[in-house]
Amino acid sequence: MKRPAPADRLADKPVIWTVSMSRLSELFRDITLEFDGVADIEPIHLGFDEAVRAIRERLASERCDVVISAGSNGAYLKSRLPVPVVVARASGFDVMQALARARQISARIGLVTYQEAMPALAEFQQMFGLDIAQRTYATEEDARAVVQELKAGGVQAVVGAGLITDLAEEAGMQGIFLYSSATVRQAFEDALELARLTQLESTRGPSLPVADSLRARHHLKDLRGDSEVMETVRQSITLFARSPANVLIQGETGTGKELAAQAIHRAHPRMQGKTQAAHPFVAINCGALAESLLESELFGYEEGAFTGSRRGGRAGVFEAAHRGTLLLDEIGEMPLPLQTRLLRVLEEREVVRVGGTRPIAVQVRIISATHCDLEARVRDGRFRADLYYRLSVLRLQLPPLRARREDIAALAEWHLKHALAALDARPHANLGAELLRCAPLLGAYDWPGNVRELRNLMERLALFLAAEPLQALTPALIQRVAPELAGMAGMAQPLLSSAAEMVAPHALTSPDIAPDADAIEAALRRFRGNRAAAARHLGISRTTLWRKLKEAEAQPKAQA
Repeated sequence: MKRPAPADRLADKPVIWTVSMSRLSELFRDITLEFDGVADIEPIHLGFDEAVRAIRERLASERCDVVISAGSNGAYLKSRLPVPVVVARASGFDVMQALARARQISARIGLVTYQEAMPALAEFQQMFGLDIAQRTYATEEDARAVVQELKAGGVQAVVGAGLITDLAEEAGMQGIFLYSSATVRQAFEDALELARLTQLESTRGPSLPVADSLRARHHLKDLRGDSEVMETVRQSITLFARSPANVLIQGETGTGKELAAQAIHRAHPRMQGKTQAAHPFVAINCGALAESLLESELFGYEEGAFTGSRRGGRAGVFEAAHRGTLLLDEIGEMPLPLQTRLLRVLEEREVVRVGGTRPIAVQVRIISATHCDLEARVRDGRFRADLYYRLSVLRLQLPPLRARREDIAALAEWHLKHALAALDARPHANLGAELLRCAPLLGAYDWPGNVRELRNLMERLALFLAAEPLQALTPALIQRVAPELAGMAGMAQPLLSSAAEMVAPHALTSPDIAPDADAIEAALRRFRGNRAAAARHLGISRTTLWRKLKEAEAQPKAQA
């Protein structure tokens, strides 16, 4: 039976349907309250064929911009519905957090995922002595068989999506739900942005490449660091944002080139109080696509321009970024023939689609980013000099992390706290002090992946800290989690000395600098008398701790 469209549904308010038939519905319902004011969100408690039939029937008379689902249900809908489907995907944090909960229930854990296993869990499983039986499924029948197999194997706790946890509980086992609020919230944000871009498509024509468009999520404040060089970077971004001139951002991989580009876009005066749909931020990686594909992505194409071209043609990213910002990432990898076309677009401020003749006016601010030396490429004849000067009216050089080592400890703490928060794990009160003790180790490393590498390490570290809440953050733990840092120790002793100057001498703990009696007492109090845990926390051996305790006991007697 067809349902009439609600009379009070606003034409410009995104319409999102959530589809779930399991306990994910409750999580959808809770997150819906956060987005209720900006979108018309309606739940559909169906799955698979029933959901497809119901949604297709309703679409005949109702409007839906985006569907949100998850797991096997989401994958099924994505290939069978004529509207975009955002599939909520469990993150590594979700998996580790669920496994930590499961371990409190049973020593043997089952992890059941849709179609693909997670081989990366092997290291985590070995380090924490977990007994995890990984299984995959493709259909509901597969899932039911897998759950029965796990039960026969003595598994008492099963981690998985809604279908899996429901089947586990039907079989008399404990089901641990895989998805977190953060993951579902991100799916809602992605759906909302996709819905807005779909609406923008209707105003700009039916061929806007929504999949290639994204909003600028980052602000100036996301470029963190108190060093003088980072303060200079932030001042440059604030200044550049006032100008419509093209900007060239240069820096090594992981230094935050796209983050800086988004900050420039967001800091522009026209963005103050305006929606991002009116001034889009669109990014494309010029080094990730073949020349023929990159041309059609940049400039769009007309119907019949080449075999397999979309009916009605398609707009390129220049049209998608109209009145906004276009980031040309890895611009140094752009082939010479396309450099010539790009130069013409910049000069004429209009684009001609592949296979077309009609010029389309575009008003776009270009930000380019590269990790290579463009001036050297100009000298070698691999990059047009006239295009280089067109793109580099304003130039921003992002420093590598090794050039601002004084920021490392603070950056590590910030990323670690956010990674722990994503796991719903609270950082303990001594986290900052513990990171200071690790500063010499972190400062000695050259960080070839820069801030991205540091962030990834903190996310990895958070998994281990969340799994063992009483575990102390010590240099030994970091070296165990990130052996690449330990490999630098012998080659970077001078750097260790300079890094040690970043922290107060009393914060350093090593075999040569033993903790004082107050620190030992505080550690024992924190770990309720557990000497092994206290020793790990202090970064000393249990023998050294025992010796220090004996010395403390003997001291009052000697004074007496």
